[in-house]
Amino acid sequence: MEPAPTSRLRRWAVRLPLGLAGLVVLYYAVGMVAAHKIDDDLAFSAGHPAPEHSRAVAIAARLIFREVDIHQWVANDPVFKPSALLDNMPAFQQGLLAGLSRFAATLSAIEGQDPELDRAAGLLKYPGTVWKFDPRTSWAPTASAEKQYRAAARNLDIFNERLSAGEARYDRSAESLRTLLIHAIADLGVAADALDSHLVEDRSIFLDFDADTLFYTTKGRLYAHALITRELGADFAELLAKRNLDDLWSTLLLSLNRAASLDPPVVLSGAGDATLLPSHLTAQGYHLLQARAKMAAIAARLG
Repeated sequence: MEPAPTSRLRRWAVRLPLGLAGLVVLYYAVGMVAAHKIDDDLAFSAGHPAPEHSRAVAIAARLIFREVDIHQWVANDPVFKPSALLDNMPAFQQGLLAGLSRFAATLSAIEGQDPELDRAAGLLKYPGTVWKFDPRTSWAPTASAEKQYRAAARNLDIFNERLSAGEARYDRSAESLRTLLIHAIADLGVAADALDSHLVEDRSIFLDFDADTLFYTTKGRLYAHALITRELGADFAELLAKRNLDDLWSTLLLSLNRAASLDPPVVLSGAGDATLLPSHLTAQGYHLLQARAKMAAIAARLG
């Protein structure tokens, strides 16, 4: 005997919503896994820039293009995209951009009124969470973070092209490097203060839902500084050799690499002296301060 039509309808009324809910869960779960990418490759390079180019500027541009066009910028993704639910990747990307922004702003100030550097520095200050619409300011379409960052990377590349053509200058003096280091020290200080402020709040390890976001924001910032500092070493190789700073610069890079490469499976914010439940924020802060101290020592020698 066939089931009554009302019985079949009842079953479909239950199955259809459950099936749709399952598809939504699958869509977000698979999409999040596919989108998630925290690229902390310390061997990443800008290839082989021309001798006249700034390698530090070149790596900054390549990092921006990589995060925006290859890995896709996710910090501003709308809720209908699975990547909008990611936490650590957008934190890493925004930390990385913060480090690059500080470098671009410092270089712009050093070179003085260079149009390409000025534009790049300004564009990199754009909020990373702005999509094609920003209801906080207007419902009209607006420039997305990706569009602004991509334009900034192009400005950095144009600056290097103008260096090759003799239309721009890149100050490779001791004072220029010292200024770049001092501003990097200040930027790392901001990251150290954020870690310290979080740690003194003494939250329960099981209720600290912000630890991973802070960890990956700091990691992104450290990663940017590690690669920029590596390329500054190439840009200022002659100066570093003349001042006998090669070895100290190598130890600085080692410290930055250690700090940027920390990658625990789960970020914990336990006590600093804990054995089973450690504090990864404390470990990160330690390596950050080690690198910052070595950076300060080099800046002092350049003064």
